[in-house]
Amino acid sequence: MTGLLLVFFMVGLGLICSALLRWNEMKYRKKGLPPGTMGWPIFGETTEFLKQGPNFMKNQRAKYGSFFKSHILGCPTIVSMDPELNRYILMNEGKGLVPGYPQSMLDILGKCNIAAVSGSAHKAMRGALLALISPTMIRDNLLPKIDEFMRSHLSNWDGKTIEVQQKTKEMAMLSSLNQIMGLGSSSVANSFQAEFCKLVIGTLSLPINLPGTTYYHGFQARKNIISILRGIIEERRASPSSHNDMLECLLRPEDSRHKLTDDEIIDQVITIVYSGYETVSTTSMMALKYLHDHPKALQEIREEHLAIRSRKQPGDPIDWNDFKSMRFTRAVIIETMRLATIVNGVLRKTTREMQLNGFVIPKGGESIQRLSNRMLGSINIQDETYIAIHIVMSVMDKSMESQNYFMLFGGGTRLCPGKELGIAEISTFLHYFLTRYRWDEVGGDKLLKFPRVEAPNGLHIRVSNY
Repeated sequence: MTGLLLVFFMVGLGLICSALLRWNEMKYRKKGLPPGTMGWPIFGETTEFLKQGPNFMKNQRAKYGSFFKSHILGCPTIVSMDPELNRYILMNEGKGLVPGYPQSMLDILGKCNIAAVSGSAHKAMRGALLALISPTMIRDNLLPKIDEFMRSHLSNWDGKTIEVQQKTKEMAMLSSLNQIMGLGSSSVANSFQAEFCKLVIGTLSLPINLPGTTYYHGFQARKNIISILRGIIEERRASPSSHNDMLECLLRPEDSRHKLTDDEIIDQVITIVYSGYETVSTTSMMALKYLHDHPKALQEIREEHLAIRSRKQPGDPIDWNDFKSMRFTRAVIIETMRLATIVNGVLRKTTREMQLNGFVIPKGGESIQRLSNRMLGSINIQDETYIAIHIVMSVMDKSMESQNYFMLFGGGTRLCPGKELGIAEISTFLHYFLTRYRWDEVGGDKLLKFPRVEAPNGLHIRVSNY
């Protein structure tokens, strides 16, 4: 009898699940929408997306083509894996397309962050940000700070086993806080970093604000970070002293057009740290991994940096001309970011009904432009990193970074404003590491590339003087 009841229960559960899936599919079966599946009500296909990552996208493309519908991270979504269409979307924000990031990201990063706003608000925020990290500011102000920090951060590693992931995360966070607020290694910086790690994880989660959920922890971390930043801002306003950092420029801008409210300043600071934190730390870690695995590339990049050092006295910092001469280093960084993509896609929302690729996208529709592994067009050289770096270098001579399919840093009015600053930080880290040390991997640590690039158990290396 019990067995029969169990059979009836399982059959009934199967019918209910089938009915829910069918109901959700019918709900979004509007005329003109691209093909695809929508998964479960509310949750959609988020679980499959987070578990399978790029393979989920590839499987859907194999079934439905490069333009399909899905339901990811709490919202119905159109996914584009067509490079021509992706470029059109990136370059035409004013024609019915605005940022459409998941609710979790908007809530945790703040509704004033530069990635979330559009129109005149975006223009004002971008102007304020570019004033902080322009090439002139990097050359005269930020690069000397980065150099001093990296020189100190990378001291005394000889003879030690280093967990690179933890060290590069610490490096990216402390370097950023030093540039933004003049915070070195301190209790405030440590508190900020602890909360920020929770915030980062919370931005890629379902927006369910219940104790114990990833979203809840991320949102609470945002509140704690806001409290820390408000305290620093109040101290600055009460002090007659001036400071040579980004926060000083945000609080007392030279150009009145770039004046922001305290809430906008806080979201701007969170965005600057967020944008650089994973990009700088993960790319630095993965560059060491790929260079270790490709001795020819390691030899060539080391020779480039040793040549720079040979022109200097032992204690001399690297300057802007040194940075601009690091052609092979730049190619290594770009190829590393292609192979270990930090930002797998860009999200947009339609402000009116529009046609894309022959399909009708309703007003308010979300779209993801998947950008990873697109920068070299149809060249499939993922297993030939050294060759790929030289292809990057040869194309860079022809202004590769202005080519149609170079979308690694976004495009149009959304081109990443911190691109050069991030490359300068990674280049400086590589300069001092490669000219001081050699290393071997310890333990063959596992690496994941989705939903974020990480080494779950760390990436351990044994370091010795070069």
